Amino acid sequence: MAPIPRLRDYKGPALLSYGFRPFFLFGSLYAGLTILAWLPMFYGELELWTAFMPRDWHIHEMLYGYLPAVITGFLLTAVPNWTGRMPLQGRPLLILVLVWALGRIASTTSAWIGWETAAVVDNAFLLLVGAAMAREILKGRNWRNLKVLIALGVLIAGNIAFHVEAHVLGAAQYGTRLGIAATMMLIMLIGGRIIPSFTRNWLVRQNPGRLPASFGRFDMASMVVAGAALLAWIAAPGSQVTGIVLILAGLLQAVRLARWAGERTWRDRLVLILHVAYAFVPIGFVLVGMSSWGVVSSAAGIHAWTAGAMGIMTLAVMSRASLGHTGRALVASGTVQVLYALLVVSALTRICAAIHQNWSDGLLHAAGLSWAIAFIGFALAYWNVFTKRRVI
Repeated sequence: MAPIPRLRDYKGPALLSYGFRPFFLFGSLYAGLTILAWLPMFYGELELWTAFMPRDWHIHEMLYGYLPAVITGFLLTAVPNWTGRMPLQGRPLLILVLVWALGRIASTTSAWIGWETAAVVDNAFLLLVGAAMAREILKGRNWRNLKVLIALGVLIAGNIAFHVEAHVLGAAQYGTRLGIAATMMLIMLIGGRIIPSFTRNWLVRQNPGRLPASFGRFDMASMVVAGAALLAWIAAPGSQVTGIVLILAGLLQAVRLARWAGERTWRDRLVLILHVAYAFVPIGFVLVGMSSWGVVSSAAGIHAWTAGAMGIMTLAVMSRASLGHTGRALVASGTVQVLYALLVVSALTRICAAIHQNWSDGLLHAAGLSWAIAFIGFALAYWNVFTKRRVI
């Protein structure tokens, strides 16, 4: 994302001057803290006032709590660049943050306030974000980015389904798959735009030679197959036909990633980590596809998508965008590189925990603690970035 070209004359707290600041800060803190709560919940050592089963609370707060915060921070910062309109600041931004926070409280206390109330409060955030994004894209006549609204719409539908399923059936299946599928489509759409772009920009300046392939028919075809595979997975996750389509989608996404010249970016960790994050997209497709044939547990592929692609990609985008939009050098500090490494370790150990059941306890603790340290560490390392004015 390029720096926002225009800003209103804003005199309030720096935290509310850009959409990314509060949502990246509080979202990353929440991502770390919820996992610290989830580990004792998983082992029956902690009980919350939520109407969700412990597993569903964990899934919901990652898919519909943490991820929407980061997606919102990204979109509130990117959409003004796409449309040329003014960004959201001050009181309207604060209202969005408070609605998001109320949703987290409502979902966690839903056994006390009632699941219907929790569902309404929780869904209010995504509905407001979707309305705000639709207004800006339509006002700016930025028709090419209307597809972002489709992914947001699927997230909203998934969140509603999640609450209803959890109450009626006792566990949310379709709501979980809808949320994962919508987020994966966003990663493939937005990642497919920013990863080749950032890679090209760096290579042209620092490492002349082979450049990322431009978006073309192959990318479009790979996205169509991936979308079809995700739809099949939502409807019939256990079907062997679904498994074949998922594996095909994974192979196409792997080729797509290879076309972006990521192996030439190892000297720029801010760019390299984007490629590492995207690598978990095809890994997830292949593992979930293999699970339909009983080769591995479906949890292995699902966590390749969630802990790997979603977790690492969001941290990669947050760390880069926050530097660029506050006038700081686009350089990953030693601390940030350690946080990247911790998150990669978290994703790999979580996948292995699903594959090697005999080692699952130790691997789950390693994955959870690495994740928590990475996200809480990021919030602390970037505290001044989020709360101070631009340096230039």
